[in-house]
Amino acid sequence: MTTETQERELTDGFHLIIDAMKANDIDTIYGLVGIPITDLARLAQAEGMRWIGFRHEANAVNAAAIAGYLTKKPGIAMTVSAPGFLNGLVALANATVNCFPMIMISGSSEREIVDLQQGDYEELDQLNAAKPYVKAAYRINHVEDIGIGMARAIRAAVSGRPGGVYLDLPAKLMGQAMDAIKGQKSIVRVVDAAPDQPPSPESVKRALEVLKSAKRPVIMLGKGAAYAQVDAEIRELVEKTGIPYLSMSMAKGLLPDNHPQSAQAARSYALAKSDTVLLIGARLNWLLSHGKGPTWGGTDHKDWAEKKFIQIDISAQEMDSNVPIDAPLVGDIGSCVKALLAGLGDFQKPAAEWTGAIVEKREANIAKMAKTLDANPSPMNFHSALRAMRDVLKTRPDVYLVNEGANTLDYARSIIDMYQPRKRLDSGTWGVMGIGMGYAIGAAVTSGLPVVALEGDSAFGFSGMEVETICRYNLPVTVVIFNNNGVYRGCDVNPTGGADVAPTVFVKGSRYDMLMTAFGGVGVTVTTPDELAKALAEGIASGKPTLINAVIDEKAGTESGRISHLNPTSAATKK
Repeated sequence: MTTETQERELTDGFHLIIDAMKANDIDTIYGLVGIPITDLARLAQAEGMRWIGFRHEANAVNAAAIAGYLTKKPGIAMTVSAPGFLNGLVALANATVNCFPMIMISGSSEREIVDLQQGDYEELDQLNAAKPYVKAAYRINHVEDIGIGMARAIRAAVSGRPGGVYLDLPAKLMGQAMDAIKGQKSIVRVVDAAPDQPPSPESVKRALEVLKSAKRPVIMLGKGAAYAQVDAEIRELVEKTGIPYLSMSMAKGLLPDNHPQSAQAARSYALAKSDTVLLIGARLNWLLSHGKGPTWGGTDHKDWAEKKFIQIDISAQEMDSNVPIDAPLVGDIGSCVKALLAGLGDFQKPAAEWTGAIVEKREANIAKMAKTLDANPSPMNFHSALRAMRDVLKTRPDVYLVNEGANTLDYARSIIDMYQPRKRLDSGTWGVMGIGMGYAIGAAVTSGLPVVALEGDSAFGFSGMEVETICRYNLPVTVVIFNNNGVYRGCDVNPTGGADVAPTVFVKGSRYDMLMTAFGGVGVTVTTPDELAKALAEGIASGKPTLINAVIDEKAGTESGRISHLNPTSAATKK
């Protein structure tokens, strides 16, 4: 038998890893090459997979995470060992917190050397370092286990409550060889990775009883409802019941923000005055004031007894996390919503007294905000700049909007309406900064559609170098930076009068647009709403990498945006 024949009859870890992904319809990897995964990236590309290479691992992992959210298939990120792994870990943890299905695969040092702490190249116990921050973590030590290992990672990422998974690949695994026929037989195609989990009939009956007894009900849609991709059923439930609804930021567009039942512009009133809340894929965490207190119309724990909650979630552990849940519906969102629809019967829509009060409050708030938005100060501020963007994006409901920052995020989610589901991608549960370019790239690669990334100048700094990645792959991404020369504001001063600027201040007059032109994209600076609207429309229409440096009043903005109550102030400063 010749050497050539022997080689044809063997396969190795490199090939089997790629084979395992392709067998499960995974066609894209987001990552950053280096020892020991460079050849794996080359092979993936040679085998017809798409490799999207980044300048920092965190941004690659963020891209994979948002790809998982948009497709319901695990996004795949790949990093090198130790420092590369650690660079990606924050984004991996963020994916887990936000319930985005993804797998971060990292090369690693050999286990026997790590365990004895003998000082291997980039030595780190990555598996145990990852475990607290992921839904599951696995290591594959033998080439014949690659198929099973990949299958376990895929199922863990998408089943039940989705989340981040870590898969550890020691360097020597890649070169391990085995019989090619046996290798192909070891590959597993995952069947029914995320099966439906219908709620119990008793829980459906209980939920309907609570809902039908409500006088002032509200439906709260969370990003879990958007992830479920049962848009028609959720819309049918909202419209058949006639119940006013609110949307968490990434659920905006599940029903269009201009829907007649939307209570978005009357959010505070609806939450405070409601007597029953149906939570669909939304959690009663800090973003909803934990379901109690002044936000919900009360001041102490006695308020729990005065407001009833129905909660749909696939995890029973989520129930009663902050307040008692009167009617928990444990199951996948699609099955739960369909079960509620089937049991509605002759459901009596809420009285006009309740729905009319919400409409009246909503219209009053919209009229009040319109006066602020219609103002045209010079220099422009957040409101006038967002008015310009709102008007352009209204004509392009197909565009993905990625949004991060403090004030940039807070104002945009209440000013820019969304009309299609899963089009708004933002900082999510943790409110973490740095998701911007990763999410924008992931959305563009996954969909092929235009993406607008609306960034505060501070938030952009976390991932700004990825504009080179956007240009390298010629992605249809338009980045808009609200540049007010600093964090929150650019007008703070050093109280000592010293040479160092204040902690929140950046270089004045920064030309972020030149960063995009440096890599062959289109860069433009704008100073008025009209200039911003024109540049944005042109950027979207061109499909070319574009960066708009939108100069706004450096005094615009408030400390910590709308969560200033979480920002402690020095007692000495208060004196």
